[in-house]
Amino acid sequence: MSHKFVNGKISLLLLSGAILVGGCAGGPLTTREKGAGIGALGGAAAGGLIGSAVGHPGVGAAVGGGLGLGAGALVGDQLQGQENRNYEQDQQLRQNQREIDRQQQQIDQLRRNQEY
Repeated sequence: MSHKFVNGKISLLLLSGAILVGGCAGGPLTTREKGAGIGALGGAAAGGLIGSAVGHPGVGAAVGGGLGLGAGALVGDQLQGQENRNYEQDQQLRQNQREIDRQQQQIDQLRRNQEY
């Protein structure tokens, strides 16, 4: 095994470990964080492969990981924003339904009062 290949694998392992430890720091990962992690790992893997083809797998993994992290974070941010909008719309629908139910109860009560 060449020295450069070993350095590339070490760089990739260090990057993967840093993402893993950072992701486990507190609670479940958000969609944004998942996107960033997937992008970083995919970018590092692709960068490592491209870098090894030109004799610099560690540099390729680092550059690819950084680019993948940025791209993954952007995609994850968009998905997170959509999830937030969906949640807010769902909350508004539930609130509207509660108001409809309350008004229906009032109508029913008025009808009962008129019958007597």
